[in-house]
Formats: sequence, structure tokens, C-alpha cells
Amino acid sequence: MRLWSENFRHGGLLPARHAFAEIDPASRVRLAANHNPHLAWDEVPNGTESLALFCIDGDAPLDASLANRADQALPLASARGDFFHWSLLDIPLAMRSIAAGQFSSAVTPGGKQAASVPWLDGSGPNHLRQGVNDYTGWFAGDPQMAGDYHGYDGPCPPWNDERLHHYLFRLYALDVPRLALADRFTGPQALAALYGHILDEAQLVVAYTLNPELALTLRNPNA
Repeated sequence: MRLWSENFRHGGLLPARHAFAEIDPASRVRLAANHNPHLAWDEVPNGTESLALFCIDGDAPLDASLANRADQALPLASARGDFFHWSLLDIPLAMRSIAAGQFSSAVTPGGKQAASVPWLDGSGPNHLRQGVNDYTGWFAGDPQMAGDYHGYDGPCPPWNDERLHHYLFRLYALDVPRLALADRFTGPQALAALYGHILDEAQLVVAYTLNPELALTLRNPNA
């Protein structure tokens, strides 16, 4: 199975328009366009009944108290874990691409509330389903931003992080048309539901940072 994007190359950098936040020279960061990127796939194996798509940051700090602090950097060697930015399930075989901005085109304070998206042609009893992403927990204590964040919300790594964050867009071909999950589900719950049903998978890896010094180094590798 193959997966590709018109908006970035595998191993490259994610454009800021697909992020939750971008660098602001005056205020460190500002909200970005938050458009989901274009993705397309082919060579889906025989026997596939549906597909599932995830976007996961594998470099998220486990200790959130170290994030975005002006008095210290978030060390490169600090403990890391997964942060789920998107889980899109029950993708029908007829669907072979996702347009940029189709599922997210702005930051929505409190989160996008639609837990499911009807089939694009409006027919059939089935639905694409989107889980709540990990901004749900990240903003839980913020009265202006708290809520259930369904669907895609792009990168917003800590601006003091010494580590470049890598985002995995991973597509799975499954042998079932619909996964057995409650209406509200998280990324880890969706990923766990795949096991025993995976026929094939493909992935793209793309990097992003809000650390201005690290970003400058990436733009000028010889600096």
C-alpha cells in the first residue's frame, strides 16, 4: 500500500498552514491555519473492507510541566510518548484521497464537536468516524480552550523544546467495514481496536518545530 501527500514529502518539514500553531517573532507563537494536509493512497490489498488513518506525534514530552517555560529549555533527553492528533476510522474503499482542509480548516477553541462525518456522497448508513484527539486532555484545565477536540488538530510542540518533533501519518487496511468502538473514542482506543484486523499499512513521517533556534538551523543547516 502507498501513501503520499501533495503538501509535504516523506522525511521533510510540515508547512505551518497544517499546524495548530506557528512561530510568531513578537509573541513566540500564534494560532495557525490548522488545515489537515492532502493525503492519497493506492495499492490497497484484496480483502480490505475499510481503512483507518492516524496522525501521531511520537516526541511529545511526558512531563507537561516542562513545556513552554521561559526560564528553561525542554531537554532533548526528557521522556517522550505519543500524542494523537487525528484518528479517522471506517474509511470506505471508494475513498482514495483526502483534500487539504477537508476535515479541518481552522483552530476551533473548545474543539470541533462533530464526532462523525457522513459519507461524502450523503448516501448509505455508515459514517466516517473521528476520535477525540489529545488536545482534549492538554486543554482540560484551560477555561478558554477546554472541550472535546474531535478530528484533526495539527502540531503545536512546545516552543522551548530542544527536540524536533516527528509526526506519523499512518494508514491501515482492515478486514472489517466498521470497528467495534463507542461513539466517543480516543486515539489509543482506536489503535487498540485495529489489532487482529490489519492487512497492510503505509506511513509518512514529517517534522515540525516551534523552537525558533531549531527552526533557523533547519532552514540553514550549515549555520
